[in-house]
Amino acid sequence: MDTNTALLALSALSQETRLQLLRILAKYGENGCAAGILSAELNVPHNTLSFHLSHLSQAGLVSSKRNGRSIIYIAEISRIKKLTKFLLEDCCLLEKKDKKKKDKKKKKSFKDVAQ
Repeated sequence: MDTNTALLALSALSQETRLQLLRILAKYGENGCAAGILSAELNVPHNTLSFHLSHLSQAGLVSSKRNGRSIIYIAEISRIKKLTKFLLEDCCLLEKKDKKKKDKKKKKSFKDVAQ
């Protein structure tokens, strides 16, 4: 994932209703959930829900499919995982380098004591 794609996703998630919506959809997994159920769970009107789903869809975090007369919305779990991986890509990198330096110093001081 590149920085611009991550920014688009994070921007979409920076609103409370959209964040709640994605978390609910993630609970439903790949089966997804109908818009009417989502609207009831979030206690938001259908047009408001549609607005928020549109933002999440444009960010690639939600997809939809038609099932008869209903539209089923699905959290794009693979995309969410990619975003998480992007955010944690360099996690603790400096900490590990610092630990290696400390370990080298310990080995060096041990050698000095042993001589």
